[in-house]
Amino acid sequence: MAGRVGFELQRRLFEDVETDASAKASSTFVNNMSLPIHRWFRYSAGFSALWVREVIQSAKAKLGNVRLLDPFAGSGTVLVEAARAGVPSFGVESHPFVARVARIKANTASDPTGFREYTRAILKHATKIVPEIEGYSPLIRKCYPDEPLAKLDQLKQAWLGRQDDPHADLGWLALAAILRECSPVGTANWQYVLPKKTKSKSRHPFEAYKARADQFCLDMAQAGHSAEDCTLLQGDARELIGVPDDWASLVITSPPYPNNFDYADATRLEMTFFGEIAGWGDLQATVRKHLVRSCTQHVAPLVSNTAAILASSELDPIRPEIESVVAKLDEERHAHGGKKNYHTMIAAYFLDIAKVWRQLRRVTSANSTICFVIGDSAPYGIHVAVDSWMSRLALAARFRSCSFEKTRDRNLKWKNRKHRVPLHEGRLWVEG
Repeated sequence: MAGRVGFELQRRLFEDVETDASAKASSTFVNNMSLPIHRWFRYSAGFSALWVREVIQSAKAKLGNVRLLDPFAGSGTVLVEAARAGVPSFGVESHPFVARVARIKANTASDPTGFREYTRAILKHATKIVPEIEGYSPLIRKCYPDEPLAKLDQLKQAWLGRQDDPHADLGWLALAAILRECSPVGTANWQYVLPKKTKSKSRHPFEAYKARADQFCLDMAQAGHSAEDCTLLQGDARELIGVPDDWASLVITSPPYPNNFDYADATRLEMTFFGEIAGWGDLQATVRKHLVRSCTQHVAPLVSNTAAILASSELDPIRPEIESVVAKLDEERHAHGGKKNYHTMIAAYFLDIAKVWRQLRRVTSANSTICFVIGDSAPYGIHVAVDSWMSRLALAARFRSCSFEKTRDRNLKWKNRKHRVPLHEGRLWVEG
């Protein structure tokens, strides 16, 4: 593969971008929770904003003008940093709730005074509203006792009454951001809702809303960025509709890992509270059908079509390996009651990724640089060589070279783990 040459070129191009210790944190969101704007909403997926910042600055210094694309924009890490650096950007995100979060964060106007006045008016009006909690779904009633739910409903009603205000989107995000900290049950931001577990401490909704609004105001005053050239599209990375041909010179992104994490379910609490879904069953039509198929929940109706998916010509570059892995997964699932259709998920996932690479070839310039933050997986203990397969799919889409840079090892602490296959995470660098 031309990857070794590509890696050396990328090393020279981005030689001042951090490596070693800080590289291990580049694929995690944790440090972002101390950074202005990034900390406004904690999403289950993400990577280091500081690492993105360094990549952008290095690209600007060495490549000149930069036009940045994130086809899996998530909650907007790359877009916020692009706006901070004054770099024009496109972001594409298929999850409707998360796309809204990203759009608000990336297009934040620096008017902290106006927003503070708006939220104070919300809080004042909320105290005069008669709460209506009877209509909330069973999930919400399990997550909140009557008193905090009544306060949250008062805040929601006050916000609904001021949706025409220019600060309404920020007001919505501030409310969405406090929902989990105001619940006394297991609502950790990085995992699914666990109503049977309890937290030692939860916050009063009015106090939490005021504190979050004050944080937003402080961050807006500190950030002061302009987002005139930032465009967030709610769309599909497999199509990239709305992104012009040959537009991007730099792509920084992280696709969903094929590890069976249900990104649709990750925001079920918030979407249910705001009435966007009535329950878990609504996620398929509202969210999952738009996502790259990285979870068995996404492919449940497709199990009988596995062979047809696997026969797709887009998978020819990895055919021997993926056919072998899919066959092993199909066999192994019967030893586990046939409950997890990992074989269908892996076939569908890499077909989706092949389509993403073809679209990226269309929208990137001839000398573009792409970085995918990725990790391998091992469903049922059967290893899936994600970095190798992605590289070959990128080369088949007519990119020049690929190289993988490991940043950290994963799945090494095997206590209570279902399998003991060492995994890793890293950056796939691709040259246009």
